[in-house]
Amino acid sequence: MQNDTCPANDRKLTNVFERYLTVWVGLCIAGGILLGKLAPGLARALDGMAIMVNGAPVVSIPIAICLFFMMYPIMVKIDFASVIKAGKSGKPVFLTLFVNWAIKPFTMYAIAMLFLGFLFRGLIGVDATDLVKMPFGLDLTVGAQHGAGTVVLVEGVKMLQVPLWRSYLAGCILLGIAPCTAMVLVWGYLARGNDGLTLIMVAINSLTMLVLYGVLGGFLLGVGRLPVPWQALLLSIVIYVALPLVAGYVSRRWIIAAKGEPWFKEKFLHVLTPITIIALLTTLVLLFSFKGETILSNPLTILWIAIPLFIQTMLIFWLGYGAARLLKLPYADAAPAAMIGASNHFEVAIATATMLFGLSSGAALATVVGVLIEVPVMLWLVRICTRTQHWFDKQPAA
Repeated sequence: MQNDTCPANDRKLTNVFERYLTVWVGLCIAGGILLGKLAPGLARALDGMAIMVNGAPVVSIPIAICLFFMMYPIMVKIDFASVIKAGKSGKPVFLTLFVNWAIKPFTMYAIAMLFLGFLFRGLIGVDATDLVKMPFGLDLTVGAQHGAGTVVLVEGVKMLQVPLWRSYLAGCILLGIAPCTAMVLVWGYLARGNDGLTLIMVAINSLTMLVLYGVLGGFLLGVGRLPVPWQALLLSIVIYVALPLVAGYVSRRWIIAAKGEPWFKEKFLHVLTPITIIALLTTLVLLFSFKGETILSNPLTILWIAIPLFIQTMLIFWLGYGAARLLKLPYADAAPAAMIGASNHFEVAIATATMLFGLSSGAALATVVGVLIEVPVMLWLVRICTRTQHWFDKQPAA
């Protein structure tokens, strides 16, 4: 990616997977639902392929493999050495960290609670319930209460039966605490933002997630009277963030040392480009093959979840964009600083929801809805940015 004086419309998505991601997601939803109809036991069998601890499934092996291949191509692109240069761009870095970690998680919780817990509760079903995994290491008797859930026995396995809207709330929470570190590189590029600064902010947010994701996730899930599986939260961070981050860092240094940086950027990264999307789409087929009945019985479910997610996206974008203007940031810094908070790291959210609550949970479905609205909404925000460049100081992207 190069920054120059070319007009904004010269910057386009050239990869067919990225350009038509919404279409592919829609096809995977249809394919997953069809697969669930034709082979209803397949998703359950795949979900049963898990690392077990004390008889409880903790890590779904198929999902873990898919999620690693989602995350690795993202992490290997990041030059973490550039983090030390972040001091030169203090304002935008501070802004994105403040919005992402001090504001976004709590507005997501409040908006999701308002819509899913009150306004849409009757539409979702006042008495509708969902079955989620028991928190890792917790051994309660059948009929016992845990938060808002009741321990039930399903096919010989203890699970928690929770209100369905609370399960959706959990998925929204996991999205709200996951600032984007992948597609934001695309959004910033299309908006003619500062690509170097975007990479720095991606690196910093990736490192910050290692510390704050589990803490905020556990706190907000607890406030929502949902299971707080601390061990599984920490394990999910290690598997879905730390492992690909370390693998990306080590392999990047090794490949550049062996082949040189030009080969790494022009050859290796080019081969990796579609892998993240393919892994994401494979995960979606698995998710929807098990959630097909829920969606078909109540097709408006996706709409009820999408509305609070859309409102949250717009709110966080305008908070970040407005604050960038007040801080007198140049446009090239303001656009990516606002977008990194507005978009979500849905890969980690999907992985965590699947690990904590199960492949068939409402929480996992809610994180998938985040994927559905991500591309069209963010492309709309890109257009807003490019049309409001005159609001900011004119300074070319570095």
